[in-house]
Amino acid sequence: MKYIYLKPELENLSQGERIAFARQVRRMSQDELADKLGFTGESKRRGVTRYERGDRAPKEDRLKEIAGILNVNVKCLKEFDFRNDEDMIYMLLWMEEMYPRMDIDLDIPGYFPLKRDKKLGKFMREWKVIREKRCNHEITYDEYIEWKLQYEYKEGEDDEKIG
Repeated sequence: MKYIYLKPELENLSQGERIAFARQVRRMSQDELADKLGFTGESKRRGVTRYERGDRAPKEDRLKEIAGILNVNVKCLKEFDFRNDEDMIYMLLWMEEMYPRMDIDLDIPGYFPLKRDKKLGKFMREWKVIREKRCNHEITYDEYIEWKLQYEYKEGEDDEKIG
C-alpha cells in the first residue's frame, strides 16, 4: 500500500491547530503522539484530540514534552501574547502557512523604526533569506518548514547594527 503525503493546512492560528500541524508534518498519528506522551487506556487519543481542538491547553511542562516529541521549538506551539515581539515573529511564520498565497514584503527597512522593533527587523531579514532560497529551489519545502518549526531568535551583535 502506498501512502501519499499531503501538506497539512491550518484553519486558524490556535495553539491546538499548530500542535496538529506539527504532528502532521512529522507524519505522526494522534495515537502515536498519545503513546509517546504516556497516555493509556481505551481513550488515550482523547487527550491529544482535546489539545488539538483547543478544549484543553497543555500545561507548560506538557507543552515542552510535546515540542520535544515533535522536534519543534516550544515557542512555535505556545499561546501567543501579541505584546511580545517573539510571539509576533511566530505568528507571522504561521500566517504564511495559513495563507500561502499571501505576499509579504520583507524588503522595507522603514517598517521597524523603533528600538523594540529591531528584533522584528532582524527576523524579517533572516526570513527573507530563507524564503529566497526556497523560491530559488536551493532548499525544499520540507527544509523551509523545518527552519520555521525550529526557528529561534538569537540576540547578538547584529542587534546593535540594526536601524
